[in-house]
Amino acid sequence: MKLNELIKDFSIYLTNEERSLLENIQGLAPLSKFQEREQTIINNLIRKSVVSKVMYNNQVMVMLNDY
Repeated sequence: MKLNELIKDFSIYLTNEERSLLENIQGLAPLSKFQEREQTIINNLIRKSVVSKVMYNNQVMVMLNDY
């Protein structure tokens, strides 16, 4: 039996600040585009596996995961 079959409703807790920042991320976005506070929130979202950090053209980019 798979874990998805056991857990029907799985949600990741997000703060209001994290939710509003997620709305601003469209496709690939450079991490340097965001202010320092927003970068801290994005790093928290990376730890929660909501956002992924990727290297593209020697630049750190972020993109949404399916959550």
